Amino acid sequence: MAVDRIKAWQCIGCGKIEAPQTCVGVCRDRRVEFVYASEHEEALALQRQQSKALEALARQLAYTTPRDGEWERSFRALQHQARQALAALADAAPAEKISQ
Repeated sequence: MAVDRIKAWQCIGCGKIEAPQTCVGVCRDRRVEFVYASEHEEALALQRQQSKALEALARQLAYTTPRDGEWERSFRALQHQARQALAALADAAPAEKISQ
């Protein structure tokens, strides 16, 4: 998911926001970046989904007890699931796009 960043100026005193240039008043401005709220919500939803997937894998690892003599097979199965989860995270990772 690409997120557009909007560059603007924000006063460190009163908090006013202007773009694309500074005001000529008595305010002291600093350069800031903003994103659209809808894009921020999409990114948060994706992060929550990824977090739940990794939490499920961690729970399975934490609470699985292999049968006697089967630890290696259990470990390999969990390792396979972890690789699949990491691949899914890599595929869903947002590509950063910064507009100037």
